[in-house]
Amino acid sequence: MAVEIDKPVPPFEAQATNNIQVTLEALRGKQVVLYFYPKDNTPGCTTEGQGFRDMHEAFSEANTLVFGVSRDSLKTHENFKAKQAFPFELICDKDELLCQLFDVIKLKKLYGKEYMGVDRSTFLIDRDGVLRQQWRGVKVPGHVDAVLHAAQALHRS
Repeated sequence: MAVEIDKPVPPFEAQATNNIQVTLEALRGKQVVLYFYPKDNTPGCTTEGQGFRDMHEAFSEANTLVFGVSRDSLKTHENFKAKQAFPFELICDKDELLCQLFDVIKLKKLYGKEYMGVDRSTFLIDRDGVLRQQWRGVKVPGHVDAVLHAAQALHRS
């Protein structure tokens, strides 16, 4: 069952960097941004992560936690996080449970080859665990600003 706007997000549990176990229940009371990206250390994913990094203080002021999610290993995540000085955690979704829950695995094409990959997508969850906004098929330029504005507006409401 995939998530839907204005409906509670089903409970989930995931392993993140810094040996953190992330559960939806533990995040209650905070707004949460989950941004799904294809792969650590690639140009678009690095640029997107840097955008969230550079706006981290503004997200914090809006009572919003940011998590990056990909199918990369925890070791790769730890290296990517350290190299880019990300102040937020990266969730390892090797078994694709979150990817399936948020329906982000899509047929993609690269150099004429088709494969199943992560469709760059972002989700904003409110303090009560309800999905309030989603962005699918994200283009990196301007995206972090749009997510920040939505998080700020939700925080004020």
